[in-house]
Amino acid sequence: MSQVYLVGIDCSDCCNRALDYAVSEATAEGAEVIVAHVIEWSPFTFSTADENEQRHKRREAELARAHSEILDPVVDRLKEQGVKVRGVIRHGHIARTLKSLGDEVGATSIVVGRRGDSGFKSHLFGSVPGSLIQIAKVPVTVVP
Repeated sequence: MSQVYLVGIDCSDCCNRALDYAVSEATAEGAEVIVAHVIEWSPFTFSTADENEQRHKRREAELARAHSEILDPVVDRLKEQGVKVRGVIRHGHIARTLKSLGDEVGATSIVVGRRGDSGFKSHLFGSVPGSLIQIAKVPVTVVP
């Protein structure tokens, strides 16, 4: 079974360290790295047809911007280094989307950065790494 490291990125320092960790591990094992950026998004249940159309246009613009500013530069840099890598962008709840993507691509490990969320928001909503640890079917590495 070949190893596949799924790495969630968001341009934070923690996520950059998580990416470095995953690339180091994957390179040592000859594994593939899948770099994923999730645009947090939740569908609205009460929208008019016009609102849905506008949302779709904004969503497409977000995807294009995320590719050009976040994902493509990272994937291109890693390919230049000889890393077996591909990039994926999705919309959704971050932890659930990473878990689903991991299932879809056959990830053997998921690597994320520990973000600076603290206080009330984390206690109320939970953190991405904490949620992912609870729902993932594979080991999750949280990099500080």
